[in-house]
Amino acid sequence: MALAVDVTHRFGSFELKASFTSGGRLTALFGPSGSGKTSLLNIIAGIVRPDQGSVVLNDRVLVDTERGIFVPKHRRRVGYVFQEGRLFPHLTVRQNLLYGRWLTPREERKIAFDQVLDLLDVRHLLDRRPKTLSGGEKQRVAVGRALLSSPHLLLMDEPLASLDEALKEEILPFIERLRDEAQVPIVYVSHSLPEVARLATTVVIIHDGRVVGVGSPTEVFGRRDIVAAEAPAEIGVIIEATVSGYETASGLTVIQCPAGTLYAPPLGLPIGTPVRLHIRARDVMIATSQPSALSALNVLAGRVTGVEHVGEGVAEITLDCSGVRIVARLTQKSIEALSLMPGRGVYAVIKAVSFDRHTLSRSPISADKNADMTVI
Repeated sequence: MALAVDVTHRFGSFELKASFTSGGRLTALFGPSGSGKTSLLNIIAGIVRPDQGSVVLNDRVLVDTERGIFVPKHRRRVGYVFQEGRLFPHLTVRQNLLYGRWLTPREERKIAFDQVLDLLDVRHLLDRRPKTLSGGEKQRVAVGRALLSSPHLLLMDEPLASLDEALKEEILPFIERLRDEAQVPIVYVSHSLPEVARLATTVVIIHDGRVVGVGSPTEVFGRRDIVAAEAPAEIGVIIEATVSGYETASGLTVIQCPAGTLYAPPLGLPIGTPVRLHIRARDVMIATSQPSALSALNVLAGRVTGVEHVGEGVAEITLDCSGVRIVARLTQKSIEALSLMPGRGVYAVIKAVSFDRHTLSRSPISADKNADMTVI
């Protein structure tokens, strides 16, 4: 998928001026509420006609204001999944799913009904009506309805925002499967950093109607200036790793990354599966000598590369652990007591339980290689 967007549009006193390109399977539009994410999604969908600019999907021009091109929304072959699902209450799940298929010419149907049922695990729901479904089930049916229209692009507007944590955990694996198996590119709106870190192959950061960064999750969320503004509690790093085994006695997952071996709670993923770890600065402790008799299982040797004061009595220490960047948040008192300064050899200590479902997930089957980091 190649999506190129360069648009300007004014909504009253708010001006959206956004430009980015993406070749990723799941492009996340990330930023706070009111930053312009949904407005940009609606321009891509054809719901809003921009004042100026262009939208191009796979060399097909959807919008070009200079040339007078505006493809109406019903001809864009774009599926849209809203926050609330918006199922037809008087239809069964089967009828809701088939609604999009009825509107698609037979020769353009590229995904089979049974394939969608299996992908989203909704076969057992076919005879039920929306009012009997959980929030997670409704969203899976809404996604299935959009897929059965055989879209060239799937748009998802904060599909998990109205769900509680348990239901989010229910539906996230299905979105991962969509990303990896459905072969339909996705543009996904969210203001949740853990969600985006888990799902995205390309991240577009939007703030006050402007795109301020584009790149892979590792690149974008490695920038403190971006994360501190949007989700300060999530400051840290994202690293790519691989499941290398399981401990028989404890059941712990053994994960290998360039910095060394890490342990995490049971994942149930096959050995060799690529995973993405979000190591938050608040979960990292520092020792100046090799720790012993310690409950934390993960100890990585490294060297201090930077000390940045970020608040009253608080600083962030950046480490190089065999080429992997790690960030720790410490008090100024701890920094002084340990005499931490650039060049000093230290050990990063991370609890295994800090790798929860918000911070550890299956990586995309193949990461987006076209997302070069840009800052605007």
